Amino acid sequence: MPAELSTQHTHTRYCAVERSLYTILLSVSHTSDLTTMASSSGLAGLAVLLTAVLCLQLPAASRAQLQVGFYDTTCPNAESIVQQAVADAFATNSGVAAGLIRLHFHDCFVNGCDASVLLSVNPAGGDPERDTPPNNPSLRGFEVVDAARAALEQSCPSTVSCADILAFAARDSINLTGSDVFYQVPSGRRDGSVSNGSLAFTLPGPNLTADELVKGFADRNMTAEEMVVLSGTHTLGRSHCNSFIVRNRERLASGTISPAYQALLEALCPANTSRFTNVTTEIDLSTPTVLDNNYYKLLPLNLGLHFSDDQLIRNATLKASVDSFAANETLWKEKLVAAMIKMGELQPKTGAEGEIRLNCSIVNTASSSSSSSARLIEVLRPGSDNEVASS
Repeated sequence: MPAELSTQHTHTRYCAVERSLYTILLSVSHTSDLTTMASSSGLAGLAVLLTAVLCLQLPAASRAQLQVGFYDTTCPNAESIVQQAVADAFATNSGVAAGLIRLHFHDCFVNGCDASVLLSVNPAGGDPERDTPPNNPSLRGFEVVDAARAALEQSCPSTVSCADILAFAARDSINLTGSDVFYQVPSGRRDGSVSNGSLAFTLPGPNLTADELVKGFADRNMTAEEMVVLSGTHTLGRSHCNSFIVRNRERLASGTISPAYQALLEALCPANTSRFTNVTTEIDLSTPTVLDNNYYKLLPLNLGLHFSDDQLIRNATLKASVDSFAANETLWKEKLVAAMIKMGELQPKTGAEGEIRLNCSIVNTASSSSSSSARLIEVLRPGSDNEVASS
């Protein structure tokens, strides 16, 4: 075992001992009679303080560790509850899968995976992320998250974060559309309380060049290949006319889009297309509801819907990845799983950071925050043999 991992395990298990101490002392305070309540409360308070002090002294990498099975003890049915909510929505509208994958992506790429994209109000003032042009009106799937949140509150209140719901829902969406794709999601994220709409403009958009796309991912410590891998999820879902029609007229002039394809798009989109024109089309012409590698096969035929899609074959390094994934779907899916896990570990809030939002669209009130904080020690699970280190 590498030295740094050994150190993390040692610190994590040391923190686990202190949490066990808290649990023991808390049980004493719960079973004590009135004559011993004061002293028991004092012991419990001391345990809380001891745990907080010792755990906060751990290295940042150790404290920020996400892990598979984080809710095994505190909410054993957490993942199945989210999975059921996604499956119920998918049965009515298969397009929701693409929406949930995109929600997770747009959350993690702005200030880390903290469910900030779900907030309907920016407590600091100004527009929240979800109301800005990169997200509105194109984001969808909020109602599925709300359904999962409600079901989880019935089963295990104040335990599962909205950020983890998003991560689980994205995985389940990939599984539903890819059939043979399933992966374990490291969890333990907590929810943020800030949603700054101006930061949403840093999201990689449909009109970026290859260099801009690579830089946007590099800024999040993700590689050019991982950018191409995650772009492959465009094999699912639909896009609004405003995201492609104007830039594609430039592509037509430069010969980088099929004239017949552009003619179809022009016939579909109104001449006065604007941001809120509610006309959409499939991104993948042939299999828009199936997670496959068809997206990569369309690009060399000049059938990429967005300028950014087409840019993947205008750069020699990126095109090599496109060609590789077009020829080998299994390889792409393997790399997709790794990229999704890595993306899901971008700057998560863990431990005592953030909160467990009881309503994913608003921050907790003072009373609900107190209730959530009281359960923090139960939700914080110590490290175990199934820890997953950041990629």
